[in-house]
Amino acid sequence: MLSRNPLNVTTALVFALFSMLLFAPAHLVQAQTETILHNFTCQSTDGCEPYAGVVLDSHGNLYGTTPFGGAYGVGVVYKLTPSGNFTILHSFRNTGDGYFPYAGLALDSSGNLWGTTEEGGTYGAGTVFEVTPSGTEPWLYSFDPATGVSYPGAYAGVVLDSQGNLYGTTYGGGTYGCGTVFKLVPSSFTLTTLYSFTCGADGAQPGAGVVLDSADNLYDTTPYGGASGFGVVFKVTQSGTETVLHSFTPNGEDGVDPQAGVILDSEDNIYGTTVEGGHIGVGTVFEVTASGTETVLHSFKGGKDGISPYGSLVFDKKGNLYGTTFYGGSFDLGTVFELKPSGAEKILHSFAYNGIDGILPWAGLAIDSSGNLYGTTTSGGTGTSCLLPGCGTVFKVVTKAAKDKTD
Repeated sequence: MLSRNPLNVTTALVFALFSMLLFAPAHLVQAQTETILHNFTCQSTDGCEPYAGVVLDSHGNLYGTTPFGGAYGVGVVYKLTPSGNFTILHSFRNTGDGYFPYAGLALDSSGNLWGTTEEGGTYGAGTVFEVTPSGTEPWLYSFDPATGVSYPGAYAGVVLDSQGNLYGTTYGGGTYGCGTVFKLVPSSFTLTTLYSFTCGADGAQPGAGVVLDSADNLYDTTPYGGASGFGVVFKVTQSGTETVLHSFTPNGEDGVDPQAGVILDSEDNIYGTTVEGGHIGVGTVFEVTASGTETVLHSFKGGKDGISPYGSLVFDKKGNLYGTTFYGGSFDLGTVFELKPSGAEKILHSFAYNGIDGILPWAGLAIDSSGNLYGTTTSGGTGTSCLLPGCGTVFKVVTKAAKDKTD
């Protein structure tokens, strides 16, 4: 199993990738539905190896983060226009500023971008930051271990409620040192710990970001803890009451090790992914009802089917689910998949090591109003100034629904 520390993942993949790529067919090109929108270069004017996905504004601009690259080499916030113009909005520094922004961004109604860095800040324990559309960073909150809340999960960004309050998770700190769910009020720099995990049946060390329902209840996963120690899906109210909606069990069918956050439908049913578990142990897509009943919607089969979905899911208007897997597909370098309400799965794209395509997509996807999908890969593409083969990409996949609209 891969280490959950992204830095360790990167190092381990160097050896695994080169052994796989020695035998990869270099002439293969898959471009029927996928387009590379940007190739990262790891230069001072570019990002490097994105682990986060992208967010879309109403004009079709894409925004994201990379944990490396930029003027100081420790990460950037970037903007990519529909015409392909790439701009670094902010380069993080390894001083009082945060650094290593592995998580994705939240976009407010004024176009400001909010996110987290895993490390850095005044106390070195991570930050929550704001970047304006013009690229300034007017607001920065530094987590202080002395307050008992520190180190936002590597892939745990923040979400905003209708009043502009921020919510997120930390994998460290809390009463028991097992992580927290927090609320942060930007106007007053007030941080409230809504819940501290105990490392027991309630879960441990949440690594993903929360989502809100219409009543501002928060939902997320933890990869550890629970009744069997294999992770949970949980709900936390504004008053700080936690409910474990599902504890994952290694029973050969249930998922194991949920690394990504979850999404909700209109009835507050919860959908997510697990990296392991299922029929052959290489991951699942699951649903948990508001009352706590879990159903495995898809068990990945390995091979041409996906392996290990680390990212979260998105819905289209018809209720189809879309996501990525880090491995698997025709070349074992990741996939983009579709899962219909009937349970039928379709691989929309298998990433190929061909000097053009991206490979190894860690994050989930964003979807536009036409049904086009947007995402990132941690490696691949045409960049050469990086540790892995290729420095990562931003890509677009045209779904059948989107294609039908344009025909």
